This record gives sequence, C-alpha cells and structure tokens, in this order.
Amino acid sequence: MTKGILGKKIGMTQIFDESGLLVPVTVLEVQPNTVLQVKTIESDGYNSVQLGVDDKRAVLSNQAEQGHVKKADTAPKRFVKEIRDAELGEVEVGTELTVELFEAGDTVDVTGTSKGKGYQGNIKRHNQSRGPETHGSRYHRRVGAMSAAATPGRVRKGKKLPGQMGGDKITIQNLEIVQVDTEKNVLLVKGNVPGAKKSFVEIKSAVKADN
Repeated sequence: MTKGILGKKIGMTQIFDESGLLVPVTVLEVQPNTVLQVKTIESDGYNSVQLGVDDKRAVLSNQAEQGHVKKADTAPKRFVKEIRDAELGEVEVGTELTVELFEAGDTVDVTGTSKGKGYQGNIKRHNQSRGPETHGSRYHRRVGAMSAAATPGRVRKGKKLPGQMGGDKITIQNLEIVQVDTEKNVLLVKGNVPGAKKSFVEIKSAVKADN
C-alpha cells in the first residue's frame, strides 16, 4: 500500500545532521491536500485517492471542474493527482491531508517535471563526445553516422538526434525525509528532486524501499 501527497518545490539548502555532517536537502512545501474523490475496486475497478492542492480562481476553471470539487466543498485546484492503492486510513471526500502523513526517516519517491532546456544538440542532449578540432576534420559537434548505406538504408527508429530537451516526467527514487515541519507545512528531503522552483511534485512511499 502507498502513502502519497502533493507539494511544491521551494528550493535547496543544507542542514547539519545529528552526527555533524552537512546534508543537502530539498525544501518541499506541502499545503493541506483536499481529497476530491475516492475510487474503489467495486465502483471503478481499482483503488485510489484523488488529491488536489492550490486553489485557483473560478474564472480559470470550467463547469466540469467546479462540479467535480462541489462534493468536497472546496475551490477548483491547480494540481490534481491520483494516488493508486493509497493507504491513507479512512478518508472521505473533503478530508484534508497534511505533512503529518510522513515522518522523519521515511523513504519516498518524488515525481516532477524536469526543467525545459529548449532545442539542444546531441552533445548536450545525449552526453555524446565531440570530434577533433584540427587536422582537417569537419566533424566537430554534428551528429555521427545516421545509418548503414545498404541495409536498412534508412534512419533507425530511436536514433539519438537533436531535439527538445527537458520537460519530461521524472521520478527520483528512495529519497530520505530528513525533517518534517508541521508548523510551516514543509518537508526536507535529502538530495535533489526534479523540476524548477515553485513547480509541483508528487511525493509517495518508495516502491523499492528496503523492508
């Protein structure tokens, strides 16, 4: 079973642990999450809890969104996600979940959208090596051989080429929660998480955590 909550990446800092070691941490702001829907195997074919966080103005939401949150008696949300097989206790629509869901020492997986880098070449996008600069070489930063001349005589599917870089859904696994601040609604997670500052992230119990 899984515990999960939605938050916002504030940035990174560093703290000292009990043994005096300097630990880099990511600060995740976790405002109270509202339960918008509870799905069950009987009614929907699977178990999940749909959470929403960060109110948005009614003018920015359509009638479907407003009708969806009406049962929870709350405003439309900017960030809505489902936590599959959620183990959140007996939750009902309209219940609010806070950072108290997790404790220091818990291991979590954090999912976010990586920073967009725009259109990039092979060297930056795929970490490929450059060619020589001198001795008549005309191969500096361009793409290498595209295909064999005879067979298949075309560019193979999956060839690493220049293109849009970043903006991908990325999950960092097995991150340790160093500190839980219930007064400021903040989680301090050891290491870095994907995404830019003020971007939304999904925090769930680690799938590969050591039992």
